[in-house]
Amino acid sequence: MASCCKHWWHASVYSIISLLLAFIAISTALRSNHKNAIPATKPVARGLQLNVSRALRRAGFHTMATLLQLSPELFLSSPNSTIFVINDSAISYLSIPPLLLEDLLQYHTTPSKLSMNDLLKKPQGSCFPTLHRKKKIAITKIDARQSQIEINNVLVSHPDVFLEGPIAVHGVLGPFSPLNFIKSPICDNNSTLVSDFLEPNNIVEWSRIIQLLSSYGFVSFAISLRSVLDGILEDQASLNTATIFAPPNLAVVASSSVLLDKIVRFHILPRRLTYKELTSLPVRTLLRTLAPGQDLEVNFKKGLIFNGVEIAAPDLFSSEKFVVHGVSRAFELTEFS
Repeated sequence: MASCCKHWWHASVYSIISLLLAFIAISTALRSNHKNAIPATKPVARGLQLNVSRALRRAGFHTMATLLQLSPELFLSSPNSTIFVINDSAISYLSIPPLLLEDLLQYHTTPSKLSMNDLLKKPQGSCFPTLHRKKKIAITKIDARQSQIEINNVLVSHPDVFLEGPIAVHGVLGPFSPLNFIKSPICDNNSTLVSDFLEPNNIVEWSRIIQLLSSYGFVSFAISLRSVLDGILEDQASLNTATIFAPPNLAVVASSSVLLDKIVRFHILPRRLTYKELTSLPVRTLLRTLAPGQDLEVNFKKGLIFNGVEIAAPDLFSSEKFVVHGVSRAFELTEFS
């Protein structure tokens, strides 16, 4: 059993590779029957494609490197391209139909070459078209002093992975709005950023929370939180402080959106409570979460626990408005206990 759990991540990688192969098989069959099928890649482009793939592997983006080799027309169908590649740990948690995967990848490619230096020169709020049905992505944050940029609130973690000829490639911490990107356009028709996306009404730094969760290894929870965040903020307009309990793995990332939304809300309290403040609470205190009818009960057993789950990493990171605690596993909804 221990051996099985030790290599849990291998299953995720194999699953995403299987998904990629299924997608390629389906998309190849569709293109072969289409009169306007994308022409074969030219020999020069193949050499460039190989160089991009090698650079991605050196930077640790093995899954995207494989995709580029197997189906380069997804990224190289325009004269110039900027590709935002998703890191392996984040992409391994995606569970989407093969045909939707094509949309997701094209949403991460813009038909113009933009180096990191080019991006840093753009004003915050700038929008760019993508290869996905003219949908746009946006620069939502620029830190010129740290030379950091966020696209759709996702950090560009590996700038200029590849810069050669008409192609620029940058690595990002996770997908741009992974589960609802088609339904959530963030730019208007004038190529400017929708103001609500840039400056949400609440002052909790949700984009920073998601970024930090990903960087600390809570990738599946970060992806899940990002996918349901719009709904949470719509329902909780006055939410300006929060306590987040982050589990190391959230197996329901592939579940129905309704169940996923409820489980993520179950891991959020609408108030900021540090570990010291939590330990000062009386035993059997019930804490209201964002999930209606789902409370957390305080208890002690060789340490602080909630609903039988131990806080494994107290005060993992915090600010004036929020605090995040790492927990040993996900909380279970009472109706599924």
